[in-house]
Amino acid sequence: MVITTSTTRRLRRTAQIVAFILFVILAVYAPLTLGGLLSWELPLRFDPLAAMSSMIAQRRWLMHLLPAALLLAATLLLGRFWCGWLCPIGSLLDWLRPRPSQQPDEPSAWHGIKYGILLATLFAALWGNLTLLVLDPLTIWMRALSTTVLPGATWLVTHAQHALYPIAFLREPLLALDGALRGTWLGVTQAYYAPAALTVGLLLAILALNLIKRRAWCRYLCPLGALLSLTARAALLKRTVSKDCTSCGACARSCRMGAIDPRKAFASDSGECIECMDCAVICPAQAISFNKRRHIDHGYVYDPGRRQVLGALGASLGGLALLKIGVNPSSPNIRRLRPPLVNEQELLSACVRCGACLRVCPTQGLAPSLNEAGLEGIGTPILIPRQGNCEYTCTACGRVCPTGAIPLVTPEIKFSVPIGKAYIDPTVCIPWSGRGDCIVCEEMCPVPHKAITLSEHTVINSSGASVSHLAPVVQYDRCVGCGLCEHKCPVKGDAAIRVRLDPLS
Repeated sequence: MVITTSTTRRLRRTAQIVAFILFVILAVYAPLTLGGLLSWELPLRFDPLAAMSSMIAQRRWLMHLLPAALLLAATLLLGRFWCGWLCPIGSLLDWLRPRPSQQPDEPSAWHGIKYGILLATLFAALWGNLTLLVLDPLTIWMRALSTTVLPGATWLVTHAQHALYPIAFLREPLLALDGALRGTWLGVTQAYYAPAALTVGLLLAILALNLIKRRAWCRYLCPLGALLSLTARAALLKRTVSKDCTSCGACARSCRMGAIDPRKAFASDSGECIECMDCAVICPAQAISFNKRRHIDHGYVYDPGRRQVLGALGASLGGLALLKIGVNPSSPNIRRLRPPLVNEQELLSACVRCGACLRVCPTQGLAPSLNEAGLEGIGTPILIPRQGNCEYTCTACGRVCPTGAIPLVTPEIKFSVPIGKAYIDPTVCIPWSGRGDCIVCEEMCPVPHKAITLSEHTVINSSGASVSHLAPVVQYDRCVGCGLCEHKCPVKGDAAIRVRLDPLS
């Protein structure tokens, strides 16, 4: 079939823009679409790498992830179209470097790196570990939006509003704008995620590689791209070059994936081709077409072989051993506070680090872990009460989790197993240290029978006189570790009352 500029470039650019906008809308309106057809975790349901890894790690079928099989089936028919037409990171890379290079990029052994990463990811999943899914492009995209882009936009707009509000004629428009954006595009409160630097660094590295080599991430490193590439080798729709080819090399220079080999009569590996069809558009002899061809492409220098499989197997086992010996399970980090009713081992074998729970948390109390759960748990959700408490009746994180890493529970049983226990530091607490009266934590405690009570405490002040204050006392048998007391504590810096893992749990 003849490919024209009007029928391909416009269609492809339209598809990229529409898909990109849809991905952004799903992220922005995640708290409002919770439980609906269009929700934050929808893209992950079509992610075959996340679905396959999660099901392998959990040793069970996850029916709500089976739509990922549709993408693999479509790839068997149409080739690696996802990477060229729909992937948000792929689209971003195209827009940031739209011009082709002057020299043709021939296929090289570097293309095989992504297959090693894919194999290591799947082998690690076989051992119950999903740490390498931090490299999945969809989870990178979703984490970047939830921990960096949207919180950053909230900070910028909020500070711009503070700067402009003193100007009288701007106050009404600013209030109207804030009412339209706050709670949807912008957060109600400012979220702070220290580990976001890792996500930002990874995304910046991907963009920097794109400046060195066009779509370098997609060519050499993307594990999802590797899975789709292996599937696309058997695709029905393939690129073909007719005898009309004049060997001008225009197609090889325009190829954004370096998939066209001038040494093989400008043929290409269907596993590396992302169906952008630029080569067909630019060909002056109209010698390139996309037709039905029933064969499997193989025999390339970067094909995954026995050595790469054994190397990935060894790397996954060695890496897992290092991750396991890095954390002593009998001495966990006291700040490793998980969402309600989460089992630690089940979380590590099910969490794909997508950031969905972070985005829908109404208090922004959930954050990606850095070292609280060791390297094995990097990027998994933890509760930081000083940042935001766990709302007493909220179950949003369990409803949005695409893999069941955070169980879906009812508000009635949510705190049947406490997250942790609150502990008071008497050297910092205002009444316990004799510096005044404060009953904030007792007032804020949402437990029906109050997990924090007050008792009279007498101290000697700086004048040598005895003074009495009502001081808080934690009733540990009632405390559920929601963290509202720590979040509301008026002490600057670390709170005077802090939620920790229960040492007797």
